[in-house]
Amino acid sequence: MPELPEVEITARLLDAAIKGAEIAYARAPGINALKTFDPPLSVLAGRSVEAVGRRGKHLVVEIADPAGSDERLALLIHLMSAGRLQLFDKPAGPRERSSRLLVGLGDGRELRLREFGSKQAAWVKLLAADALAQDGALAGLGPEAWPTPGEPARLGELLDAARPLHTLLRDQHVLAGIGRSWVDEILWEARLSPYKRGADLEPDELERLHEAIVQTLGGAISHYEQTVKLPIPDKLPLPLRVHRHQGEPCPRCATTLEAVHFEDYVIAYCPSCQTDGRVLKDRRLSRLLR
Repeated sequence: MPELPEVEITARLLDAAIKGAEIAYARAPGINALKTFDPPLSVLAGRSVEAVGRRGKHLVVEIADPAGSDERLALLIHLMSAGRLQLFDKPAGPRERSSRLLVGLGDGRELRLREFGSKQAAWVKLLAADALAQDGALAGLGPEAWPTPGEPARLGELLDAARPLHTLLRDQHVLAGIGRSWVDEILWEARLSPYKRGADLEPDELERLHEAIVQTLGGAISHYEQTVKLPIPDKLPLPLRVHRHQGEPCPRCATTLEAVHFEDYVIAYCPSCQTDGRVLKDRRLSRLLR
């Protein structure tokens, strides 16, 4: 799933490439991707792109009014598990049906929301810009996990709950932007168990976690700045060291990385670095023993 680093690099590259570009047309071949109907996509023709930004895991394409009034619009886009917002030099053509959203620019380029996978869950909303903050997708988001999730004391307040860190850090109402890939990396960097409860964090652990969040997400973005160009590739070169690497040696201590499997995701961790040598119970075995 595209998370904060992947959405951030997408926003940066697109902002630099299409800011000020005039929109020639907008349509949604994947009609179920469009979650709003008023205003219609057709009103975007003749307007220009004002900026491309990010809120949590969401992309926000701000659209200026052609008359220079304050009637600004915004495309709110969630890539979900396998979406990509990609810019191409030429339009796909009238028979394009694989894209969820097409936005043609006056210079012939085309912005396409494409989705790789079977779920086809990526979505788009066209909203008045001043209504963005009140939209249900954004209204309940917590503070941004990057560039800084507040000072360690503030982070401690956000995480002061009797829930495991792996769950808390992925809760978008607590911190916005972290998902299943980067939470494994953050907890490994901080040397903390995924099942450590937020309310039980000691001051030094909180300091380590704060530093790990900032450095891990910032490092991923820096990596993408060096390796990713437009159009955003179908598969991003995620610089992951722990997530999806169970069974391999830990990059820090060479202990075999272990994993806890759930129905639709996996927690990867290092027993030596994070759980005092304990191998956590695998949920697959737990289900078989019931």
